Amino acid sequence: MFKIENIHHVSLSITNLEKAKHFYSNVLGFQEIKRPDFDFPGAWYQIGNQQLHLIVHPISNTLRGDAPIQSRDGHFAIRVKNYHETLAYLKQTGMELVEKPNSKSGFAQIFCADPDGNLIEFNVDQK
Repeated sequence: MFKIENIHHVSLSITNLEKAKHFYSNVLGFQEIKRPDFDFPGAWYQIGNQQLHLIVHPISNTLRGDAPIQSRDGHFAIRVKNYHETLAYLKQTGMELVEKPNSKSGFAQIFCADPDGNLIEFNVDQK
């Protein structure tokens, strides 16, 4: 068996780099980092000890399409320090949210989608 250290990065396919960078940099405040000079566009972000890699793929489509946000759809999760502050901030953006403050998972969750429909969960331990 091999030994696992951690998840290094999550990659998401996107269709519009400008919209995605605005969302991840300006709306969510993720820190963009230097990316190798690939022969295709994209952006990388540092999130704690892990990274998010956005890859422009014009024919990309999430499995969920434009369906309403469902917490069982594929997503990645970001741990935040304060549920209520995060919720208040995300509500100010006007984006669609699904709130699960008392999830059976053991942590309070907020779900949203990026401009291409990729789902993001923000969570904290329930108290």
